[in-house]
Amino acid sequence: MVGQFAVSRAGHDKGVVYVIAAQEDGYVFLCDGKSKNPDRPKKKKLKHIQPVRQTVDEALLHKLRQGETVYPEEIRYAIRQYNKQLQ
Repeated sequence: MVGQFAVSRAGHDKGVVYVIAAQEDGYVFLCDGKSKNPDRPKKKKLKHIQPVRQTVDEALLHKLRQGETVYPEEIRYAIRQYNKQLQ
């Protein structure tokens, strides 16, 4: 699931698009590049998100999977590109 886009289904952030930065024991760690940066992701239960089959570009996906430094600008750009495809 790492590198996939996800939409929050519950909570005060319902409807917000995130990138899944990590996954662990029924939880995912979400980033949006604004309030939730890659260095401090939001922890959310799997049942409270709707994963999207689409993933981020290959370069960012590689960084996320390898645990390399990911900048908030990269996350924001990926989400912006995803939202453009929806229009």
